[in-house]
Amino acid sequence: MGYMKSLIGKESGIRYPLEALYVCEVSFGPLEVEYDYERMQGDVTREKILNRPGNMWRYREFLPIEGDPTVGQQVGFTPLVEAKQLAKKLGCKKIYIKNDAVNYPTLSFKDRVVAVALSRAKELGFTTVSCASTGNLANSVAANAAGAGLRAVIFIPCDLEHTKIIGTSIYGARVVGIRGSYDEVNRLCSEIANHYPWGFVNINLRPYYSEGSKTVGFEICEQLGWRAPAQVVIPMASGSLLTKIHKAINEFTQLGLIEAGSTRIFGAQATGCSPIAKAVKNDWDIFRPEKPDTIAKSLAIGNPADGYFAHQIINKTKGWAEDVSDPEIIAAIKLLAETEGIFTETAGGVTLGVTLKLLESGKLDKNEEIVICITGNGLKTQEAIVDAVVAPDVIDPKLASFEAIWKDNS
Repeated sequence: MGYMKSLIGKESGIRYPLEALYVCEVSFGPLEVEYDYERMQGDVTREKILNRPGNMWRYREFLPIEGDPTVGQQVGFTPLVEAKQLAKKLGCKKIYIKNDAVNYPTLSFKDRVVAVALSRAKELGFTTVSCASTGNLANSVAANAAGAGLRAVIFIPCDLEHTKIIGTSIYGARVVGIRGSYDEVNRLCSEIANHYPWGFVNINLRPYYSEGSKTVGFEICEQLGWRAPAQVVIPMASGSLLTKIHKAINEFTQLGLIEAGSTRIFGAQATGCSPIAKAVKNDWDIFRPEKPDTIAKSLAIGNPADGYFAHQIINKTKGWAEDVSDPEIIAAIKLLAETEGIFTETAGGVTLGVTLKLLESGKLDKNEEIVICITGNGLKTQEAIVDAVVAPDVIDPKLASFEAIWKDNS
């Protein structure tokens, strides 16, 4: 069974078999995968990882599958870009962009978690896979299911960005739009999961699915020269990506692949859906669910499944959380494009926008390196910025016409 030992309650510590389970029967909290780190010790080395292909499965010992991976052989190992122009503009020593906007095949970090979930789904015998999604997950499940020969049924809020709906339907998946928020879609899917023998990647397969996010953290550490980042800013929807990057750093440290460090972790949300950020800023013990109202639809989860744990990690690492308005999101999208040539979707605008606020408040240290996680491509959310870009000049095919507008605009 690879290096998996069991599923374990994150709050109760009660162990469960490695099946399609996701809720502890005692605490009603989430389950996660428990690994045999003692057996991994000495069997997982930098050299072994470096000799493997440049994809997310180079870290397969840390991922929850029994045999060889069957989905996502081209997923991961996305660029860690040193953002020199952006750092100069913001007066920072060093900024890196972890750019999952170029991930394969659907241009978001969700390709990582789906590769793990579908590989595990096939091991567990599922032939139909499904999900509740705010867009990127829908794209990825549909695409990867098609490539893996699995049937896909996708549930989304009916008002998602049109490009994301097209980017799901094109793969032949059955797409069902729900009149309601993501949280309402997710509740419906939880009911359906109890009546249909389907593998819902972010419900009954969630303990396996969420582990795929660790590969973002593994790659950052390897690409920095086998060390943990000093500061990392991460967008939060469910909060899972933040918790798993933290887990990845801890696992690499525990196995001796990197030296122990003190990474400070910062969370980013949109003001129109910021339950975790509000809890951090107000020093609440628990977050308060919200009804989303933001252009950053991929982060629009008002009742985040891992919000409590993300909050704990932010506090534990001496980080912080912040939120930004829709106009600030658009301004940050433009800033990243104009300084680094990276076109991010609205979630990335949230991450960079929050970075700007954290720098202004002094929460982020300008003299320490900063890693900013960009999780999706701007081609997916063009509707959000269509009114924020300058329309092209239209001229006659004559030199005089060009010189007239060039003189006006030079």
